Amino acid sequence: MFKRKIEVDRELVRELSRLLEENHLTEIEVQRGDQRVRVSRGGGGHAMAPVAHHHAPAPAAHASAPAAAKPADVSKHPGVVTSPMVGTAYRAPEPGAKPFVDVGTKVSAGQTIMIIEAMKTMNAIPAPRAGTVTQIVVDDGQPVEFGEPLVVIE
Repeated sequence: MFKRKIEVDRELVRELSRLLEENHLTEIEVQRGDQRVRVSRGGGGHAMAPVAHHHAPAPAAHASAPAAAKPADVSKHPGVVTSPMVGTAYRAPEPGAKPFVDVGTKVSAGQTIMIIEAMKTMNAIPAPRAGTVTQIVVDDGQPVEFGEPLVVIE
């Protein structure tokens, strides 16, 4: 019986590790009954150090401009960058700092375009390709879901 439990744990760890990689996460934790498993990775990931700070939403005039410009079908745009996780999106590394990108910013592949706070961990969201940011779909401090459009890079 004990041996069976270890095999289940290993399979769960493998599955969680796969989810970490696929979703560019730094850690994930699940609980099933009295069993709790946490898998994390360090080093070469795209995550920033855990930071417990909260951003204030941007002023309404500034925040509404990118959101108002988004078309209804932005999720189907070939240059859309979507959220790899559920969390809170922030456009700058800290409150009051200059945003990582603005509309018109030229980015290179791998450049941080936004961070998403998930479970008190700040996760850098890299540009998947080089190009120019043509739309910013989310507001600073906005909650986001997995797969939700963040920006458009053309």
